[in-house]
Amino acid sequence: MPVRALGVCYYPEHWPEEMWAEDARRMAETGIGFVRIGEFAWSRLEPRRGAYTFDWLERAIETLGRAGLKVVLGTPTATPPKWLVDEMPDMLPVGEDGRVRGFGSRRHYDFSHEGYRAECARIVEALARRFGEHPSVAAWQTDNEYACHLTALSYSEAALKGFRDWLGRKYQSPDALNRAWGNVFWSMEYASFEEIELPNVALTEPAPAHVMDFRRYSSEAIVSFNRLQADIIHRFSPERDVIHNFMGRTLSFDHFDLGADLDVSSWDSYPLGFLDQWAHREPGFKAAFARAGDPDLQALHHDLYRATSNGRWWIMEQQPGPVNWAPHNPVPRDGMVRLWTWEAFAHGAEVVSYFRWRQAPFAQEQMHAGLLRPDSQPAPGHAEAAAVAREIAGLDLPMPGRADVAILFDYPSAWAWTTQPQGKEFDYFRLVVECYNALRRLGLSVDFLDAKSADPSPYRLVLAPGLFAWPEHLRAALAGLGGIALVGPRSGSRTPDFAIPAALPPELPAPLDALKVTRVETLPPNLTVPMDGRPGAFRIWREMLEVEDAHVLLRSRDGEPTLAGAGSLRYLAGWPDEALAFDLLKSLAEEVGLATLDLPPGLRLRRAGGLAYVFNYGGETVRLSEHGLTGRFRLGGDDLAPSGVAILEG
Repeated sequence: MPVRALGVCYYPEHWPEEMWAEDARRMAETGIGFVRIGEFAWSRLEPRRGAYTFDWLERAIETLGRAGLKVVLGTPTATPPKWLVDEMPDMLPVGEDGRVRGFGSRRHYDFSHEGYRAECARIVEALARRFGEHPSVAAWQTDNEYACHLTALSYSEAALKGFRDWLGRKYQSPDALNRAWGNVFWSMEYASFEEIELPNVALTEPAPAHVMDFRRYSSEAIVSFNRLQADIIHRFSPERDVIHNFMGRTLSFDHFDLGADLDVSSWDSYPLGFLDQWAHREPGFKAAFARAGDPDLQALHHDLYRATSNGRWWIMEQQPGPVNWAPHNPVPRDGMVRLWTWEAFAHGAEVVSYFRWRQAPFAQEQMHAGLLRPDSQPAPGHAEAAAVAREIAGLDLPMPGRADVAILFDYPSAWAWTTQPQGKEFDYFRLVVECYNALRRLGLSVDFLDAKSADPSPYRLVLAPGLFAWPEHLRAALAGLGGIALVGPRSGSRTPDFAIPAALPPELPAPLDALKVTRVETLPPNLTVPMDGRPGAFRIWREMLEVEDAHVLLRSRDGEPTLAGAGSLRYLAGWPDEALAFDLLKSLAEEVGLATLDLPPGLRLRRAGGLAYVFNYGGETVRLSEHGLTGRFRLGGDDLAPSGVAILEG
């Protein structure tokens, strides 16, 4: 496996076979090393039950292989064919509104449907037996973009049956379930597991513990669906990597749990669409970076997904030009495709693969750019990909080691605060993103850790924002940290059964074990809580603390404690705005001996293996030495142009 390589997504079934060899030659000439194929081709692989037509796929693989290209073969289970849907129409997912989500696009299946799982196992095994040891097949991709189009949660009969069985295994008796869910409230008690419905049918808010268990069940269903395929591939295709392509800001299943069954995690990076569609930024910021993307969102996902499969990760789909699916789809600024590619490598990507080779002139994605135009002429992204291929061929680039700062990340916390946000703006992912943004502005490199199981002890600074419930090991691990752990807001505020702890949150270990959150408030956008003697304010969320005066490190102007600390622990009692997050994290970083910077909004840095990678998302040239960035340049120079990339030693 090469340390750094480029790839591309290709659909031989979309093009006449006489084009394949020329496409393969041009891919290799561009510097492409890996080609993903097959992930949407079930109707061409099995046009009717049992009639496998794999010969065309073998010819495509061999054509690519003769050009020196390695194939990532996708399992086609994201697009079950019409004949299969007609055979088992109850395999279709059902939306929260109770409507069946039918055939005619993609992802039209229910993860809980046992019959569909059996069909997936059958087609995956057939493909793995045929191509598992083909010399040109280097890796496999399972399915495609789990949870895309809001398909993680289905409210079907299959999901209901699976959920009831899951609850029976977990609780063993309805009485135990009633106690855990607090069903004495509003007379919601059940006498049998068969009485339990899915949480979309209640007249108003269902019990939060009911919703939380359904989220857990649904996540486990996706994980086991993926494991079914991964196990088959590992059995019939030894020494090939099994990969899945995650999406940005997708929280509906636990990626750490799913990543445990992968050799490589990958994700699909579309910076311009992400900024427009869901980045929590002011309109002026979005306008300034509309052709570059948010300077922190790509890096955050790189770091998060690197953590889901023991450090090995790819980008399976990198935006090469304007896309088709965002509210608005601008053209990337010249140089940004190159920058995005280099930034992924700086964060440890083994492969960056562009979507797609040639823009399709038909169907749903005909407005989505590729490296080639529909007429096969190079699109602007093509030259930038070729430039990166030449650059990586001439540089020896180490993989990143452990960062100095870690953020504890927890998918169940996202489910919990979606279930009961308490305030309209409270969003777990947004809270994490804003902490990450402040660390990036400080020039610090970040690792993510699975809050359920990871060991934070190697890190000098650890953040634990918004953790729903404490994992068993974590409180003691944070108390014994050699550095500093910043906990909160809202961390430890519920038990796993979604109840307020009897002794009140946040249930910190000694020496902050007496600290209690006695009251909370959510703040509308026009209301903030300024700090006393420090820049910034709380917004969105605020807690009132009962804490010893000796442990109070910061108060608000109205006199309430806002930051408490003792030993290695610090507790933050509210959602910090940008100024407070930057100032607070700067002081904590310096307290543990981490050097910091104050980078302008478009300039970002990632340190890896003794190198500093610098990226200019902004629209103006930046002189790096004026921002404390000096050293011998391996790539670029001191004056970093818009969309520029520099690599410095030291």
